[in-house]
Amino acid sequence: MAVKRYAQVGTGGRARMYYEAIATTYKDIARLTGFCDQSRTRMEYANSTIEKLGAQRVPVYLPHEFEKMIEETKPDVVIVTSVDRTHDDYICRAMEAGCDVITEKPLTIDERKAQRIIDTQKRTGRHVRVCFNYRYAQYHTQVRKLIRDGIIGTPTSVHFEWLLNTRHGADYYRRWHRNKINSGGLLVHKATHHFDLVNFWLATEPETVFAFGDLKFYGRAAAEKRGVEKFYSRCYGSPEAKDDPFALDIASSPVLKALYLDAEADSGYIRDRSVFSDDISIEDTMNVLVRYKNGVQMSYSLTSYMPWEGLNIAFNGTAGRIEYKVVEKSYVNGDAGKDKEGAADYGRITVFPMFGEPYDVDVKAGNGGHGGGDPVMLDDIFLENPPYDEFHRAADFRDGVKSILTGIAANKSIASGMPVQTDSLVRW
Repeated sequence: MAVKRYAQVGTGGRARMYYEAIATTYKDIARLTGFCDQSRTRMEYANSTIEKLGAQRVPVYLPHEFEKMIEETKPDVVIVTSVDRTHDDYICRAMEAGCDVITEKPLTIDERKAQRIIDTQKRTGRHVRVCFNYRYAQYHTQVRKLIRDGIIGTPTSVHFEWLLNTRHGADYYRRWHRNKINSGGLLVHKATHHFDLVNFWLATEPETVFAFGDLKFYGRAAAEKRGVEKFYSRCYGSPEAKDDPFALDIASSPVLKALYLDAEADSGYIRDRSVFSDDISIEDTMNVLVRYKNGVQMSYSLTSYMPWEGLNIAFNGTAGRIEYKVVEKSYVNGDAGKDKEGAADYGRITVFPMFGEPYDVDVKAGNGGHGGGDPVMLDDIFLENPPYDEFHRAADFRDGVKSILTGIAANKSIASGMPVQTDSLVRW
């Protein structure tokens, strides 16, 4: 059996799922060849982690040594788990160097970077895989099956509400995600999951997008309106942070301390910024209208300061309605463990036939992160011959682009006050 070789760029919190899986579950068919990151401290943590898991340490490289890493370690595939704004650069440089790519979502953050990926893939012919783990969650797969099987006839409209709570949701305003230049905002970074699910469920893609968005809870101005008087720049070492329920004590978490606090000297990155700072450039309250190419209409909302986390979705069709609710366990990115990030706490799917009694669909959440989707997706990625998937959940760069077009168009609509045609954003 051939052993496939993988190099990984970006060794922050989300990276662990991949390098730990290669070092354990897939050790007989996959091998790590190198790490690339701006922080040697973080790469040392990654190396010490895989060493404890029984794998060999690998060479480490700084960002300007990316091509050197590929030349020296000869990976077949590059795994991209770096800051979102850098995805396009590493994806394209990997393809140009003759490697296939596995990338965390979002594929990238704007239409210019998306076009670069489209053009480079066309020129090189390399394969790009986007990791949409939510596609693999049993609840989400069941919804795809119900719609595919015509349970509600032809879908006509969708209402999709996603709630981020004040533990996980607040975390986006502490981290690099808080600056839109890094993440594209939550309509790209987070909602790419949701917009991909709608594309997947309805077998379509967005056509026209209109959106509103604002910063109504996080940020200094919003906090001052609510009467907050004490402010600080970061949590670590701040007396004011001790009484703030939104503060993150990274020193008390061995993983966060190792990945971020100990790495500040060589990365310059502050992981525990105050969520009420005055330099946050992303929204926390967003509403989007979408018309899809198959005629379905969607109203979507994302609010990131709620008491619980999860989704409420309704699908309307010519033969009935599906109502769908999932509550997810709360977590802080990088400190939850790979089996707890986005794990489902509760889920319910109810079908309302046009002329019949409503009924619940029996489905259980899978084990593992993101509603049980993570381990199923990892099998699909790393196994040489994964089980046949009747739902075709594997996502390539085309799916990645289509998922971010809704968020990119929404950002443009928020800025301009006008609807945006997604066909105007990229050329296929």
